[in-house]
Amino acid sequence: VNFEAGARNKLHTHSRDQILFVVSGRGIVATEDGEREVTVGDTILIPEGERHWHGAAHDSDFAHISLTTPDTQNQIID
Repeated sequence: VNFEAGARNKLHTHSRDQILFVVSGRGIVATEDGEREVTVGDTILIPEGERHWHGAAHDSDFAHISLTTPDTQNQIID
């Protein structure tokens, strides 16, 4: 998944754990507990059901590989 500087996805959940592998740039992974800056080489575990979003830092493009199971359901939170 590729993000231009400052771009992010919407607040959402997954029905299964999600693992993110950061492959380029700097990004942010945010949950209800706060925001964490991530960079190349970081691996992030997002537990099933956790409300979160992720995207690029305001001054850097960002890319990650997202790993979930094939039966994972995603829910966007408005």
